[in-house]
Amino acid sequence: MIPALQWSTLLICALVALLRLPAALRGENRSLFGIFVLAAFAMLLSIEPSYTSIDAWLGSSNYANLVLRFVIYGTVLLAGYKIARGFGAAASVRLLLGPVGLTALAVIAAATVVPFLMANTVGTAVGLAGLPDQSESNKELIRYYTASGRLYPAFVAACLLPPTVRAVRSTLPWLVRVGAAALSLGAAAMIVLAFGELLPPPLIFLQYYISSAAVLGLVGGLALIWLGKVVAHRASDRHNDSPDRHRAAGHQIVRSDEL
Repeated sequence: MIPALQWSTLLICALVALLRLPAALRGENRSLFGIFVLAAFAMLLSIEPSYTSIDAWLGSSNYANLVLRFVIYGTVLLAGYKIARGFGAAASVRLLLGPVGLTALAVIAAATVVPFLMANTVGTAVGLAGLPDQSESNKELIRYYTASGRLYPAFVAACLLPPTVRAVRSTLPWLVRVGAAALSLGAAAMIVLAFGELLPPPLIFLQYYISSAAVLGLVGGLALIWLGKVVAHRASDRHNDSPDRHRAAGHQIVRSDEL
């Protein structure tokens, strides 16, 4: 069941990226296409066959897992910035890119790298759950590493929840509000995932579902907002609006061209 969920999530991310590719080739909001590609790559690194192949190329010491962590950090930072700008949330942008956000990123990055380098990670193991070295000290280092890797996405998600929830309750077009709801659910899943280590052993498998919900909420929400803009622009074209009104229709959905 879990592999099927992971493959389905990967296919959705890849499909959204492909749908966005023509616009990216025209030079339209290429960073949004980049978010979709990064999300798909993160899912690729989460699936056993591709993870095993990539990690073998990197030396079979689970450096693929470390790469995955930083791909996730880059994805959520870029997506967080775009979403905050798109909904005109200046306070969220300051939190993400101001002293607080940059300090959080630096500290969490260090807290991710240091335990990983201190641990014995030899022997490819997806999720680091089946490493050959099962000593208590090594398992403790892996727990620190895993917990640290979930902190930055949770921080970004906490910055995004206020503007996305406000958008859900606004009078924006329904597709945009549905997209904002998906983003809110994805952000909530990222925050919940940060406490995943507190789950009792029989429920640890729920982390996979929560993680997929976070990815699908992020990618699906951005895709729906993009679709809402496309629908609004086509409606404007059908009504032969003037250029000024056409631009206003796009800005009615979000407050900038970030999304």
